[in-house]
Amino acid sequence: MTINEVQDQIIEEFSIFDDWMDRYQQLIDLGNELSPMDEQMRIDQHLIKGCQSKVWVNAVLTDGKIYFEADSDAIITKGIVALLIRVLNHRTPKEIIDTNLYFIDKIGLKENLSPTRSNGLLAMMKQMKLYALAYQSKLNG
Repeated sequence: MTINEVQDQIIEEFSIFDDWMDRYQQLIDLGNELSPMDEQMRIDQHLIKGCQSKVWVNAVLTDGKIYFEADSDAIITKGIVALLIRVLNHRTPKEIIDTNLYFIDKIGLKENLSPTRSNGLLAMMKQMKLYALAYQSKLNG
């Protein structure tokens, strides 16, 4: 599946919920499904700056594709990072750098988050793209 096909699938999944409480519950469920991050990886180096809650994101390049793992101490934030991983995981650095994460606006996520969570979302997206930029330059170097 392409990145846009995954985004469209997420938009479709969230469109069945009329109420934002149901959408929050969906985020919580997604967070609960996220594979647990190894305790040894929950270090300051992987901590996202700019999040009110603690969010750790790590990325590994294997066979030209980036594999993300993440965790958070907040259930909704964990669901948000789970969505980002679902879209960006197992992709080349170039795919991640070039992608427009339009699903965030389409499902109404940004305007239904508190300002601090919205800042955290932007910080998570930025960090994941920075990982991709770093790995892209390593591949080109």
